[in-house]
Amino acid sequence: MTTAKQLKVTLYRSLNGRLKAHQQCARGLGIRKIHNSVTVIDTPENRGMINKISYMLKVEEA
Repeated sequence: MTTAKQLKVTLYRSLNGRLKAHQQCARGLGIRKIHNSVTVIDTPENRGMINKISYMLKVEEA
């Protein structure tokens, strides 16, 4: 059995004043605060949210 690919996502820009949809994408990924990192599974759904708010995130393979 293979393990699912994981991504480490870090928020490095503030959510204040952003579009509601962008704030909800960050919330959907589980990111709550600036400089907070979360590990998510690399799925098309998560990739879509990451691509939408890529200007606020730093993404690394975990």
